[in-house]
Amino acid sequence: MNYPECLNYLDDLGHELRGVKFGLETITKILGPLGDPHRRYPTAIVAGTNGKGSTSAILASILSHAGYRTGLYTSPHLVRVNERMQVNGREISDEDFAQSFSAIRETVDSLLAQKLLESRPSFFEFLTATAFLHFARARVDFAVLEVGMGGRLDATNITEPRVAVITNIDLDHQQYLGATRAEIAREKAGVIKPSRPVVSACADPEAAAVIRRRAEELGAPLIEAASLARIANLRDCQGRFEFDFELNGDYISDLVLPLLGRFQVDNAVAAVTAACQLRGERLRIPRSAILEGLRHASWPGRLEKINERPLVLLDGAHNPAGARAVAAFVRDQLKGRKMRLVYASMRDKAIGEISDILFPLAEEVYLTQPEQPRAATPGEILAAARFQPARIILEPNPSRALERAVQASSPEDAVLAAGSLFLVGAIKESRCAEQLGAAAAARSLAVTS
Repeated sequence: MNYPECLNYLDDLGHELRGVKFGLETITKILGPLGDPHRRYPTAIVAGTNGKGSTSAILASILSHAGYRTGLYTSPHLVRVNERMQVNGREISDEDFAQSFSAIRETVDSLLAQKLLESRPSFFEFLTATAFLHFARARVDFAVLEVGMGGRLDATNITEPRVAVITNIDLDHQQYLGATRAEIAREKAGVIKPSRPVVSACADPEAAAVIRRRAEELGAPLIEAASLARIANLRDCQGRFEFDFELNGDYISDLVLPLLGRFQVDNAVAAVTAACQLRGERLRIPRSAILEGLRHASWPGRLEKINERPLVLLDGAHNPAGARAVAAFVRDQLKGRKMRLVYASMRDKAIGEISDILFPLAEEVYLTQPEQPRAATPGEILAAARFQPARIILEPNPSRALERAVQASSPEDAVLAAGSLFLVGAIKESRCAEQLGAAAAARSLAVTS
């Protein structure tokens, strides 16, 4: 299969939550005939409701700067599926993706023919298997894995990680994971393995107690970052933070985090704490690698700045916890600025609660809809919203909605596009297409002149 054929095959499987399956049996059967590629390198696994992508990216950056060839597997992607699989910060090439994906497809077809699989794997299982195989072929020294959903029965949880990390626990995907934070925490705590260290950044008392109990049951050393890791000299540099860090007498000063938002400090602390634990797993991670790993960490789609005047920020805050983090940033950093909000959501999200959090911050709210089957229409969002701002504009096209919000803004104003990673992806894809079109036009002009 070539790269476009792989993408068509994925499209046939449907989106990530269509036909979602929980369990490790399918991924185990797929990887077995391929020689269990997931066992050829050590791993770290990161679970949580919010912050697990940023934490994974920061930890991978630290390991790369320590000299390890590091794989990073995340989900979902914003524009291209290749974003999910990176080695030392570089996305998998189209050719390498096609080669590993085709090998998974051939294995799946063989298993189906032998009736060893009852049905095709899910979208996520296919990509997870592809990532495991790609990392083995790329000869990574270490791989950082972001859990897709839950943890206990997520396809990434087939490995025996050197360290597990659990970020915050909040309400999201309740139809799959449970109705309470405690129930959700039980699923997330499934990434804890016997006698393996686990770093918890969970602040909710009920959820934290579940994680504590599970770690004790498995004899897993538990490091609760909030109580054991100490932050000192926290400095706010226009929404980006610098701080000193101490854990068990190990002191690292002048850490610089380029990611916007106070909440990213908590994610950085979880990642640095995990890196310190990996030192006990015979990895050499000097302080310089931690400093440089943070300084060069990147995680698109989370308070990502794409324009300066007016300030335009993209954030995939799709649940109340994410919305609260973004709202705190707006109140702290954009005080005195007029703000316009471009908002989209999937139908299964807490639109009413999120509207209470985000809509009051904006002078105008632009409701839009990315091209996703699960996406709510602007009218559906309006009907579900509990807070009704003075001015609401319904603009189904995300790129056009952002354009209208920018045009209505002065250079000193701010525009926030939030509510779904699919919205962020739609805007970024549109901007990429515009840039490619402009570049093609410039080349054409150069040739004709």
